[in-house]
Amino acid sequence: MAKPIVAVLIGTDVAEKVISPDAWARLEGLASVVRNESPGGQPPDRQATMLSAVDGCMTGWGATGLSDPMIHGAPRLSVVAHSAGSVKRYVCDALWERGIRVTSAAAAIAVDVAETTLGLMIISIKKIWQHNAHTHAGGWGGAECGPPLEMKGKTIGIVAASHVGRRVMELVRSFDVRVLLYDPYVGRDEAEALGAEKVELGELMRESDIVSIHAPNTAETKRMIGEEQLCLMKDGGIIINTARGAVVDEAALIGHLNTGRIFACLDVTEPEPPSETSDLRRLENVILTPHIAGPITDCTRLGDMAVEELRRFFAGEPALHEVTREMLERIA
Repeated sequence: MAKPIVAVLIGTDVAEKVISPDAWARLEGLASVVRNESPGGQPPDRQATMLSAVDGCMTGWGATGLSDPMIHGAPRLSVVAHSAGSVKRYVCDALWERGIRVTSAAAAIAVDVAETTLGLMIISIKKIWQHNAHTHAGGWGGAECGPPLEMKGKTIGIVAASHVGRRVMELVRSFDVRVLLYDPYVGRDEAEALGAEKVELGELMRESDIVSIHAPNTAETKRMIGEEQLCLMKDGGIIINTARGAVVDEAALIGHLNTGRIFACLDVTEPEPPSETSDLRRLENVILTPHIAGPITDCTRLGDMAVEELRRFFAGEPALHEVTREMLERIA
């Protein structure tokens, strides 16, 4: 039988980052490949021509989004493997109406974000940030920084059982900690299977030594961590955000950080970057990084996952991470 035809819609600049030579070889072994040979996305008419005779395609960062006319002009298209996280900006109504299958590599991105989150938990609970600054300034011992603490016995609050949230819960299983989960879409039995106790957001904020945010930025989650929730945090509590800045009311967070009673690790802010005059840039009880928790230099897990999803589809095997139309409202 003839091989299926797959169009790689991402530009050469992104393809170089996300598709390894091995992944290219595997893709070309299972399909005849049509490539976007230009950097960045293509003009819609050129992309429509690419799609007109293909059975599947790979989208990703920088690619031109799919549109109803493109789908109407691609009668054989049956699967879209997204080599990045959210598919929201790349899909269209005609795609769902046709029953075209869609997958995402968000779970591949989650590996790096979760590992970064765990690292931030450890350096925060050990007060490495504060003791590093004190030692560089000529001090030693740093009693005024407070004693470095241990993960053992701490309560970790996970906000949202997203791909990242689930991966973080998996990583912290190796520590002697209590894990709380707030996610209205996860039941108690599922939370227990993830190694967590399902709680309401207020209880999580009140009980946790470390609050770790992993919710998408949607109408439902915008500023869900606000003044009311931050007031519940323990003195000395740690809040980590590697998700989206808009999930936290930044003005309220800055107010609490200015008191010095909590510590924050922020890989994301609203807006990005923070203004030059933002208190976040001067506060000593904030670790502020420029949205680097996910993969930056080696992004090949994404291409590997997209190629595997295509292989599974054409082999008649179930997808690893399918995205449905019903899931879109919960995707940033």
